[in-house]
Amino acid sequence: MFESFFPRPKLFLISLLIWVIVVVSFYYLFGQNLAGYLGFDLAVDKQTVIGLGYFVTPDFLWFDVYYVIATLIFYFFWSYYSPHKWQRWSILGSSLLILMAYLTVQVSVVINAWYGPFYNDVQKALNGNGEVTASDLYEHLAVFCIIVFPYIVFVPLKLFFTSHYVFRWRNAMNDYYLEKWSQVRKVEGASQRIQEDTMRFSGIMQGLGVAMVDSVMTLISFLPVLSALSVHIKEMPLVGTIPYPLVTLAIVWSVFGTFLLIFAGIKLPGLEFKNQRVEAAFRKELVYGEDDRNRAEPVSLVELFDNVRRNYFKIYFHYAYFNLVRYLYLQADNIIVYIFIIPTIVSGRITLGIMNQILRAFGQVASSFQFLVNSWTTIIDLISIYKRLQAFEASISGGQLPKIDRDFIESRGLEDR
Repeated sequence: MFESFFPRPKLFLISLLIWVIVVVSFYYLFGQNLAGYLGFDLAVDKQTVIGLGYFVTPDFLWFDVYYVIATLIFYFFWSYYSPHKWQRWSILGSSLLILMAYLTVQVSVVINAWYGPFYNDVQKALNGNGEVTASDLYEHLAVFCIIVFPYIVFVPLKLFFTSHYVFRWRNAMNDYYLEKWSQVRKVEGASQRIQEDTMRFSGIMQGLGVAMVDSVMTLISFLPVLSALSVHIKEMPLVGTIPYPLVTLAIVWSVFGTFLLIFAGIKLPGLEFKNQRVEAAFRKELVYGEDDRNRAEPVSLVELFDNVRRNYFKIYFHYAYFNLVRYLYLQADNIIVYIFIIPTIVSGRITLGIMNQILRAFGQVASSFQFLVNSWTTIIDLISIYKRLQAFEASISGGQLPKIDRDFIESRGLEDR
C-alpha cells in the first residue's frame, strides 16, 4: 500500500518527522534573521491585513519561500538516497497538497479578521444614530467578495490536483500488486482486492488525507487567533479564571468527544471487516455457480446469506448507539462555547464583531481537534480495507496470512484434489 508509492516507507516517515522538527525549529529560532538577510521585512505588528493584501505581505511570502526550499531539500535528498518511480508524486505532490491546504486555510483567517469590523459596524448601525451608512456595509461586503474570489477559483484546482494525486497512488498499488500476482493470486478475492480495494483505499485516503491536512493547517493558523481572542474572556463558568480559556476549552472539549466516540465505536472496525468477508464468500459462491452446476446450491446460498444478514444486523445495532452518542455530542458542540462566554457577553466586555470572531475561531479550532470525531465512520471503513490488503502484504513478504485467507487457500486445495 505504501511501499508502492513512497520510497522505503518506514524510514521515509521517520526522516520526514525529523525533518519537520528541524525545519519548524529553525523557522522559529532563526527564520526572522534569515528573512531579513534575504530582504523580507517581516512585520513586528502581527495584526491581520484584511483583503488580498494579506497574500502579498512579507510574512506570507517568506513562509511560502521557506516552505518550498525545505521541500526541495527533502526531495533531492530522497531522489539521491533512494530513487523511486513515483517520488515526484509522493514527495512533491504531497508537499503541494499541504501547501494548497495552508493557502485555503489562510483565506479563512482573513475572513475571520473581516468579521470583526463588519459586525462592529452592524452593531453601530442597529443603534440607528446614523454613524454607519448603507454604503459602509456594502463596502465591507465588497471586501468580502474580493477575499473569497481567489478561494472560489483555487478550490476546484485543488480538488482537480488531489484527484490526480490519488489516482497515481492507485496506479502505483495496481502496478505493484500485478507484479506480485503469482504470490497473491491464492488470496481470497485477489482480483477484487486489486481492482476494488485499491480504488476504495486510495479514494478514502484522498478524503481523509485532505481532511487531516486541512485540520492541521487550521490548527496552525487559528490557534494564535483564538489565543489572542482569549484576552477578552476574563472568567468562565465552572472553571473560573484560567490561562488561554478559549484554547483550553477547545482542546478539552474536543479530546473528550474523540475518546467518547472511540469508546462508542470500538466494535465497528471488526464488524465492517467481517462484513466484507461474508459478502465475499456469498459472491464467490455465486461466481462458482456460473461455471459449475454443482456449486451455488440453494441450501449453501441460504446459509451464506444468513451470515450476511446476521452481520448486517449486528452492524445496524452497534451503529444505532454509536450514532446516538455521535449526534448528541455534535449538537452539544453547537452551544458549548456560548455556555462559557455568556457571562462575558452580558457584562458588555465584547462587541458583536469580537463575539463572531470568537465563535468562528473556536469552531475552526474545535473542528480541527475533532478530526477523529468527524471522520470516525470513514476511518472504520479504511481499517477494514487495510486489513484486507494486509493479506497481500503478508503473501509478498512471506508472513502469516489472516485466518480467513488461510481457510480459503486450504479449501481451494481440497477442491483441486
